[in-house]
Amino acid sequence: MDRMMQSIADKVKNQIRLSKEDGLYLYQSTDLLAIGELARFKKQAVSGANIFFNVNQHINLTNICTSRCKFCAFGVDADENASYVMTPQEAFEYGAAAVEYGITEFHIVSAMHPDMPFDYYLGIVRDLHQAFPQIHIQAFTAVEIFYFAQISGLSVRQVLQALQDAGLGSLPGGGAEILNDEIRSQLCPRKAMSQDWLDVHRTAHQLGMKTNCTMLFGHIESCEDRILHLLALRQLQDEEPGFQAFIPLPFLPENTGLAHLKRTSAVDDIKTLAISRLMLDNIDHIKAFWVMLGIDVAQLAFFFGADDIDGTVYEEKIMHAAGARTGKAISKEDIIALIKEAGCIPVERDTLYNVLKTY
Repeated sequence: MDRMMQSIADKVKNQIRLSKEDGLYLYQSTDLLAIGELARFKKQAVSGANIFFNVNQHINLTNICTSRCKFCAFGVDADENASYVMTPQEAFEYGAAAVEYGITEFHIVSAMHPDMPFDYYLGIVRDLHQAFPQIHIQAFTAVEIFYFAQISGLSVRQVLQALQDAGLGSLPGGGAEILNDEIRSQLCPRKAMSQDWLDVHRTAHQLGMKTNCTMLFGHIESCEDRILHLLALRQLQDEEPGFQAFIPLPFLPENTGLAHLKRTSAVDDIKTLAISRLMLDNIDHIKAFWVMLGIDVAQLAFFFGADDIDGTVYEEKIMHAAGARTGKAISKEDIIALIKEAGCIPVERDTLYNVLKTY
């Protein structure tokens, strides 16, 4: 182990916060096993041998989107053959059909539809919550919340309060992409910018809502952009805590405006998970999202700092539009088996990380 890696290891073992320079060094290092060992040490201090999962149903309300980000294969224009928008009744029935599977979460994310009013989204949350008050609703990324404020004339705080009153429990972490406005102006100029995204989460935390956070990596960003992104999340968590989990998402280029780019390697995926665990010392959970990583890499991630594999995800559409090769759902039994196969302890949780059952 070289001197710089030894210095980083000493910091990690003594709970001293890593710097931007430390993060950049870790990305430049080829000592993947040393990085993994440190990330595993941090993960075990937080959650031992446990790997968390939940039983959830994804509901993607529409794919008609004004944003049309270059990295997205899901959004379409209204006149395209593949376009769809669920009626409130269809959304309700789609969610209700999964209740018998023992789901504990409705996970609702959507596109930025040019014509649907804020009341459409509010009503769907209210209907699901009134019918199934025991099921947590995690819904709408920060960019969607920001968009709802624009189309409704309400402030972000008013939008969040209205949704909270209707039954919204927490926010997912999507839409963060890379928190660098120069990159956003190239890839997603029509949606919330970096500070907008951070401010939505800050406001949600102030209202007592837990949220997740993400990073989309492996497109036109640099390793420095990734580290600065992690530091922005860490700073917000210091100032206004509320992030539960961080989910690094490898960019899937198929069918996007960046289809000429190569998909990230397993080494990059694993290294980014590990570095996330080391840099984000104030966010408890690092999620290996099996839909995008694939089952094999997700299992490997348990040894590189990840302590969560997300959930059953009954029919996920957004990542699969970009060429995710995984199935659109996985059974609870399969999740338990793959966690045990890795020598870890499967722990079923609810959205807020309350333990429901340890297997």
